[in-house]
Formats: sequence, structure tokens, C-alpha cells
Amino acid sequence: MQDVQISTATSAPAIAQKRMDANIVRWLGILLVATVWTSAGLFGLYIIAFYALALVDGNMVKWNEILPGLYEEGSRTATTGIGLHFAMGGIILILGSIQLVEALRVRYSAFHRWVGRIYVVASLLAALGGLTFIFIKGTIGGLAMDLGFGLYGVLMLVAGVETYRHAVSGRYEEHRAWALRLYALAIGSWLYRMDYGFWFMLAGKIGHTSEFTGIFDRIMAFSFYIPNLLVAEVFIHQRKYVAPAIVNILSAILLLLMTAFLLTGTYFFTKFYWGPAIIGMFGF
Repeated sequence: MQDVQISTATSAPAIAQKRMDANIVRWLGILLVATVWTSAGLFGLYIIAFYALALVDGNMVKWNEILPGLYEEGSRTATTGIGLHFAMGGIILILGSIQLVEALRVRYSAFHRWVGRIYVVASLLAALGGLTFIFIKGTIGGLAMDLGFGLYGVLMLVAGVETYRHAVSGRYEEHRAWALRLYALAIGSWLYRMDYGFWFMLAGKIGHTSEFTGIFDRIMAFSFYIPNLLVAEVFIHQRKYVAPAIVNILSAILLLLMTAFLLTGTYFFTKFYWGPAIIGMFGF
């Protein structure tokens, strides 16, 4: 009995410490997700403001300021496809964050379902629009970018279909997993801009060319969404794994650094690019 009492007494602090480590990681994870939601939502508004207003004003040549070769007069089908891709992309960046809020899913299930239908349809249309553009015109970066962006579109189609299919079949665990994968893909366009912005600032455009055929451009053709999917898988399976204290501490440091990195990027992008376009959309 004495041995049992000693064992219990010595294990209690360890359990408490373990719980504290896990809670720190949990709250830092929530902070990171909130940062992603805010930043991606702002970028979604920016996409709608920049591309939609250029379309309304009949000044679609402006699209080429961000990514050369997007608009070409006379290529109506390709232009429609990429326009649809950007318009729907802005919508899914805004709605995706709403769909992941657990309190809304539980308390307002009807709202969650209707927004979910719009979200999935927008995701499918964004994927189809982008794939149409690639099939007809191809990307500026050639084969590597065609393959990377083409795979991205196909994965988004699959994730959208699976998210809806499991929801209507009542398989909610599978539905949540695929919805998280779909969101990880949806924020890819946001991360693509963020990654390029930071790379230009820190590395001075090393590995980048105006035709998007440099080594960095080729890497980015795939890395703006594949790491996201890997992180999504960690979130999906994290409940099945109890991490030791050292792993939690390292995870907390990593989460804190990532959050600081994204907050810094969001501040500068909003100040110099996204903010002025969003404000202009509302006529100020």
C-alpha cells in the first residue's frame, strides 16, 4: 500500500505538468488558427476587391500586375475560368474560417449546413475554373507550374466532393477530416502570396524569374499546399496521440514562432496591399 501511495504521489505532479504542457500547445494552436483565419479572410476580401472590381471596371489587364499572363484579350473561356477561380477563391477563404468554428457548428447547425453547401460549391467552382484555365492556356511557369497547380485543382475537387459526400451520409468524423483538408487547400492561395512576399523581402528574389521558372518558383508550384495537407493530417490524428512533455514544449515554441511570423506578414500585407484594395472596394 505504501508503494502505491508513493507512486501516486510522485506521478501526480507529472500528470499536472503534462496537462499544462498540452494546454499550452492547445491554446497556442488556437492562437495560430485564429491568426490564419484572420489573415486568410483579409486576403479573401482583397481577392474579391482587386479582381472583381477590375472586372466591373472593364480593366482586366490589371490582373496581370500580380501574375503576368492571367488576362489575354480574345481568350474568353480561359478568362472566365480564371475569373471564376479568383471570385470563388475569395468566398471560400472567408467562409472556410466560419465553418471551422465549433461553437457555430454545434449551436447553429442549420447555418453551418447552408454555409457549408455554399462553401463546397464555391470550392468546386474555384477548382474547375483554375483547371479550365490551365487546360486551355497553361500557366506562365510552364510544365512544373502546370503540374503543381493542376494537382492542386484536382485535390480540391476531391476534397470538396468527399466533404459533402460524408456530410450527407452522416459520417461526421470523416466529414470533419475532409473539411479540414479542404480548408488546408483553400488557404493555399493565401500562403502562396505570403511565401513569395517573405521570400522577396528576405532573399531578394533569389531563385525567381519573371516567367516563374526559377528553382524557387518550381518548388512553390507544389509547396503552397502540400505542407498544409501534412499539417491538417496532424490536426486530424492528434487526439489519438499523447505527446511527451519535450514534444509539447518544442511544439509550443514552433507554434509561437509561426504565429509571430504570420502576424508580421499579415500586418505588412494589409498595410501596403490588401488594406487599400479592401477600403477602395467600399468606396472610401
